Amino acid sequence: MDKKKYRLALFDFDGTLADSFPFFVGVFNELAVKHGFRQLRPEQLPLMRRLDARRNMELVGMPRWKLPLVAASFIRLMKGQGGEIPLFEGIEETLAHLSERGVTLALVTSNSVDNAVRILGPANAGLFAHREGSMSIFGKRAKILRILARSGIAPAEAIYVGDQISDLQAAREAGVAFGAVAWGYAELDALRRHAPEEVFQTVGELRRIAALR
Repeated sequence: MDKKKYRLALFDFDGTLADSFPFFVGVFNELAVKHGFRQLRPEQLPLMRRLDARRNMELVGMPRWKLPLVAASFIRLMKGQGGEIPLFEGIEETLAHLSERGVTLALVTSNSVDNAVRILGPANAGLFAHREGSMSIFGKRAKILRILARSGIAPAEAIYVGDQISDLQAAREAGVAFGAVAWGYAELDALRRHAPEEVFQTVGELRRIAALR
């Protein structure tokens, strides 16, 4: 009997399912003023998209201990102001395609599950069998492992799809494949340097996750 290459597809949210990068840029300096780190200059954006999270924190002078506070403020701002954040075109159809073909879907995000569900909408959110959120960008490994244990699916049959180097590192630490998307926060070339198992140039290419061996 044929087996699915990936029985479990875990998805990051911001920059992978939702086009929230413009919102992130728009509130960054507000967060910088509130939490006492350097504001972002427009000419720094290309560099930030090539760096990992730790180096970006160094770039703006944000100590790691402030990260949970900044993340909580970002989540609150998105809850209050993020009503217009769209999903990337084709995400709804792609999630439905994967679910219909028997791929178990899971959400692993450093945003809140409430924000993700609101932006996804009830129908799309209902496709996810597992949802984990509201953690540090450096805490995703534990959430991936929790979902693997809960689902009973082996790491070799799972893929984490994301848009940042920290996502790739979490996938590696959890023993699952990583799928890099070309439309997110980080530049694809920066992700390619870490040799992701899969690269998705377009949203439609995510359907490959359901391909048979």
